[in-house]
Amino acid sequence: MLSIKKDLLSDLACALETLSPGAGDKAAFESPKVAAHGDFACTAAMQLAKPLKQNPRQTAETLRALLLQAPAFERWVDAIEIAGPGFINIRLKPAAKQQTVRSVLQESSRYGMQPAGSDGKMIVEFVSANPTGPLHVGHGRQAALGDAICNLHATQGADVWREFYYNDAGVQIHTLATSTQARAKGLTPGDAGWPEPAYNGDYIADIAADFLAGKTVSADDRQFTASGDVDDMESIRQFAVAYLRHEQDLDLQAFSVRFDNYYLESSLYSSGRVESTVQRLKDAGKTYEQDGALWLKSTDYGDDKDRVMKKSDGSYTYFVPDVAYHLAKWERGFTRAVNIQGMDHHGTIARVRAGLQAANAGIPQGYPDYVLHTMVRVVRNGEEVKISKRAGSYVTLRDLIEWTSADAVRFFLLSRKPDTEYIFDIDLALAKNNENPVYYVQYAHARICSILTTWAGDESRLKDVDLSPLDSPQAQALMLLLAKYTDMLSHAAAGFAPHDVAFYLRELAACYHSYYDAERILVDDEAVKLARLALVAATAQVLHNGLAVLGVSAPRKM
Repeated sequence: MLSIKKDLLSDLACALETLSPGAGDKAAFESPKVAAHGDFACTAAMQLAKPLKQNPRQTAETLRALLLQAPAFERWVDAIEIAGPGFINIRLKPAAKQQTVRSVLQESSRYGMQPAGSDGKMIVEFVSANPTGPLHVGHGRQAALGDAICNLHATQGADVWREFYYNDAGVQIHTLATSTQARAKGLTPGDAGWPEPAYNGDYIADIAADFLAGKTVSADDRQFTASGDVDDMESIRQFAVAYLRHEQDLDLQAFSVRFDNYYLESSLYSSGRVESTVQRLKDAGKTYEQDGALWLKSTDYGDDKDRVMKKSDGSYTYFVPDVAYHLAKWERGFTRAVNIQGMDHHGTIARVRAGLQAANAGIPQGYPDYVLHTMVRVVRNGEEVKISKRAGSYVTLRDLIEWTSADAVRFFLLSRKPDTEYIFDIDLALAKNNENPVYYVQYAHARICSILTTWAGDESRLKDVDLSPLDSPQAQALMLLLAKYTDMLSHAAAGFAPHDVAFYLRELAACYHSYYDAERILVDDEAVKLARLALVAATAQVLHNGLAVLGVSAPRKM
């Protein structure tokens, strides 16, 4: 129905131009707040009434008369009604909605997708957890968000690159190494000689045991063999980092998340990128020295105050490598960049963007985009769960997957806006009823697959059947909702809003269940049966496509 909507919008634009030259760009449809009012709504008459010095209803009557003569409206519209102060409500003919079923069945898994290459080259950086411990549920939310946002933009034709950015040096990694060394020497948390600060989880003991055994560990981006020497701090550091990167890989594989590249923060220093970026900002006249420190004139670019780049002790502040890293992203050809990060990174946005503008590299304002998320609270039996024996002080992503399922974790973590605090209810995630959103959506898909299996016919035939029997209110409501999938995907991608997909899937499942309750599918009348089978098969396809965007499976049996 997408082509039909485009034709209707084209006719609406022509009618608006006739009413008022230059008004064609106001051509737009909205969804009526009350479904019974129609399929599309148009408010253009109320916008044009004042400049035309007319009563809005008078303008609406004139516009209605023009639309009734327009070719696409004559072919696809059943009625055009005026309501209230000048709303125009449009009711489509059943044949217009039936075209959606045919489109879905013909396009299959490509339904809703735009041609590859039509949305540019994009890099999405997410998870980016330093290898100092198991991934926690906050990392899980970030992994789900990042992967779904990548999938969303892929549907819009973007060439998407997934990147994991982390540091294998610095204070946290030193703490990891000293903690592992202490465990390897037989110390435990609380013992005399136990380092402060330290990581106290049981996983440190596992790392130490494997280090002493001289094991080799392999991660997606590194491999290392332990020397087994408790005094060899460099070997301990390298082994511990590789060990925990391997553990991260296992967590992410269980979550069906993959990356195209791993980028080391330390490489920005070893390659000279940080130094060259600082020099570039100096040469551009965007820095100054004060109190023994080097400052960036970030207020020139909207920041609330200038920021220290290089402290008096010669060390760089943490946003400087971020600027160097994003310059590298731009130079690698990524015209769009998205960072998925926790809310605690909010303060870095203005200064990173300021640094990029000051570098005078032709980078557009607002680069990169940020999606910030809150943390996740985990609840079981009505009480918050805070402790994981393995991690020591927090619930891990692997805990959550093992307690429920990867599908439940994915869907639940994507079912709210990223900046909304989320309470993950383990009991709800395990429930097999309509209160569990992922079960509700997956059950709708499995229910349709069961019908198609019982029918045992050739599903490829369904795209060519006569759809005219699909004229009931329930069937038309379901078809109209299927038609909204494409626009929903586009808006969700533009707003970095995978929760919109989750909302849509729940609405589609509810609409399907209502249709199923209203009309039997496998009836004796062959023409009616085939038309209804085509409709439910199309619904299953859209459920499958939407779940795939979220990275959730679409089971055929439950």
